[in-house]
Amino acid sequence: MDAFATLFQSGSRNGWDSLKNFRQISPAVQSHLKQVYLTLCCALVASAAGAYLHLLWNIGGLLTTMASVGCIIWLLSASPYEVQKRVGLLMAASLFEGASIGPLIDLAIRIDPSILISAFVGSALAFACFSGAAMLARRREYLYLGGLLSSGVSMLMWLHFASSIFGGHAAMFKFELYFGLLVFVGYMVVDTQDIIERAHRGDLDYVKHALTLFTDFIAVFVRILIIMLKNSSEKTEKKKKKNRRD
Repeated sequence: MDAFATLFQSGSRNGWDSLKNFRQISPAVQSHLKQVYLTLCCALVASAAGAYLHLLWNIGGLLTTMASVGCIIWLLSASPYEVQKRVGLLMAASLFEGASIGPLIDLAIRIDPSILISAFVGSALAFACFSGAAMLARRREYLYLGGLLSSGVSMLMWLHFASSIFGGHAAMFKFELYFGLLVFVGYMVVDTQDIIERAHRGDLDYVKHALTLFTDFIAVFVRILIIMLKNSSEKTEKKKKKNRRD
């Protein structure tokens, strides 16, 4: 019985030690994550510059969207050893992406500039919280959600396709908006853990990883901004109706 208890205690101790090791992020991976988040911040600054250029010269639209997609494809096809070229392509893609969402930002500024600030702060807090949760969680704990999120993206694509053909309904648009927000918030968690796992396996391509997180951030930011604009317009309409009744 004593031998069995000793064995059980030893097994529990080893299990706890392995669990602690499971949670650890190596110094090399920590350094890689610093590069990823620093590059992400630079990409967000470039995106803000693109939005500002749209406010000055009204350049945002289909052409800037196509240019952003083209830069991303060029980045992904370039050699990982061409670091400066790939960083430049990431900044260019971010600049064009910022110009592409410039009309939405312009609308937010015209309605209420505080909405834009609130949307950005909310997106940044969501990113920090969910990305931090992915780092503190056990490794690979949330990677299983990748399949479900991919199915969610496919569902969003089909909903968007159906609404463009048969005509969009307010309820469908609202569901697509909130469901899309939920999906891309989930991607923040999954992509963070995926980046950590890839880094542990030797994939230290911080430019590609920063691009992944930048895409997640922009997707969440745009949806939060649209939701806040929609809520603001609904409140304004209710006030107008109330004033007319009075």
